[in-house]
Amino acid sequence: MNYAQQKRILDVLIALVLIVLFLPVWIVVPLLIYFDSGRPIIFKHQRVGKAGKIFWLLKFRSMVIDADEILYKKDNDLLAKFKRGDWKVEAKEDPRITKIGRIIRSLTIDEFPQLVNVLRGEMSIVGPRAYIREELDEQTQKYPETHKFVEDILSIKPGITGPWQTSGRNAVPFEQRAAMDANYARKKDILEDFRILLKTPMAMLSKW
Repeated sequence: MNYAQQKRILDVLIALVLIVLFLPVWIVVPLLIYFDSGRPIIFKHQRVGKAGKIFWLLKFRSMVIDADEILYKKDNDLLAKFKRGDWKVEAKEDPRITKIGRIIRSLTIDEFPQLVNVLRGEMSIVGPRAYIREELDEQTQKYPETHKFVEDILSIKPGITGPWQTSGRNAVPFEQRAAMDANYARKKDILEDFRILLKTPMAMLSKW
C-alpha cells in the first residue's frame, strides 16, 4: 500500500471518528450561530487544492455575513493590516468576528466542517495550508523566493492541520510557512502525519 492509499484511509477513519465523537458540536454550534447572527451557518470560501484545482472550503461561520465586502470595499485600514500580516488578522483586532465566532475560533471549532471536505476527497486531515488563489499569487510576488515551493505545495491535498499550524500558527510568516508546507509535501511520510497529529491538540490549546 503506497503513501496516498495509507493517507486516504487515515483521512476517512479520523474524519468519521471525529464527526461521531463531536456529534453534539454539530447540533449546538449551528444553533448558537443562528441565534447570534442568523444564517448562513456554514461559510464557504474558494481555496486552491491539489494540482491547483479550486474547491469550496467549509467552516462554521464566525464572521458577519458581509465580512469580505467589509474587508475589500469598506475598511481600507483593515485590508492593509490583513496584507501586512501575510493575509491574516489577529482575531482580537478583527471587527468582523461575531461574539460566538470568537468562541468557536478560540476552540478551533469553526474548522470542523472541513471534515466534510476530507470525506469528499478535497482535503486531508494533515497537509499544507489551503491557500486562497489571490493570496498565493500576491504572496509569491511579495516573496519571489517562494515560487519554487508552490509546485510541491500543490502536489498534494491541503490539510486541516499541518506543519506550520503546529509550529507557531499565525506567527509564522509566509516565506517560512511555504517552505514548511513544501518540505512536508516532499516527504510523503505517514509517520510525519502522526507526529503532526500528536502536536495538534497542544497547538489548539496555545490559542487560548
